[in-house]
Amino acid sequence: MIVPLVCGAGLGLAAWLLARVLWSAPPNLVAALETLEHPPTATGRAAEQFDGPAPLAGLGRRLVGVTDLLGVGVGPRLARDLDLVGLSYERYLIDKLLGATTGLVAPLLVFVALNTVGVALPLGLIVLVALGLMIGGFFVPDLTLRAQVTERRGEFAHAFALYLELVSLVLAGGGGIETSLVEAADAGQGWAFQALRAALASARLTGRTPWEAFSDLGERVGVPALRELAASVTLAGEQGAKVRASLTAKAASLREHEVRDAEADAEAATERMTIPLVMLLAGFVVFIGYPAMQRVLTSL
Repeated sequence: MIVPLVCGAGLGLAAWLLARVLWSAPPNLVAALETLEHPPTATGRAAEQFDGPAPLAGLGRRLVGVTDLLGVGVGPRLARDLDLVGLSYERYLIDKLLGATTGLVAPLLVFVALNTVGVALPLGLIVLVALGLMIGGFFVPDLTLRAQVTERRGEFAHAFALYLELVSLVLAGGGGIETSLVEAADAGQGWAFQALRAALASARLTGRTPWEAFSDLGERVGVPALRELAASVTLAGEQGAKVRASLTAKAASLREHEVRDAEADAEAATERMTIPLVMLLAGFVVFIGYPAMQRVLTSL
């Protein structure tokens, strides 16, 4: 009877501390004014603006402060991935905290509920399970972020291959190189084409070449095809024929790469489909052979 009471008291204390963190005091006015005067950048400082309830926003700021004190703030790679999926660092930390808390509290709640109805479980086993789930829940946002980043990069690579195809068509119609780049970017929709249009607009405003803007975009998005295109066009020089040949060759290379990736995904999906069939066949064999084996074993 003492163990459930201790677990219940611990859960009550955790709930009280969580409520204190969520409904914290309003931020300091001086700090708020400094934030307005020196706003954080999108890819620099980790504490991006968090669009959510005020309690969760306060919790996110506190978590960012804790990571800064511990010296484990956001790194360049994590900042690039978060910027790619449109997720703030505060939201990322909140997801990790919620995952770890859920993994820790859920087994304790099950333990308390089972002890209440008279089902006793070893406390050591529950503690081990809770710790394991807490660690797993802490890293679940990392796995989710990695999957989202992979998906976004695949979408961008596919859109960039289509963009180069459009550029090749405009060039074949007699358009100039810069005109072809702009018209092909304006012809597409989606976040990838918006990023390409933004890169071209930034290149025009800063006086840089489109290839330099594409190289920076490829570094930020994490798609090597953009940097490779920028390098090949830079080697081609200022001659329009060589640049046109580089663009056409890169478009053909990306098209072949897309076909190979599609074939590999189809083969992987086919292999995954065989696993349920094998499991179903194994279960059927066990279902058919178990009575015969049981009869043979009991007759000995």
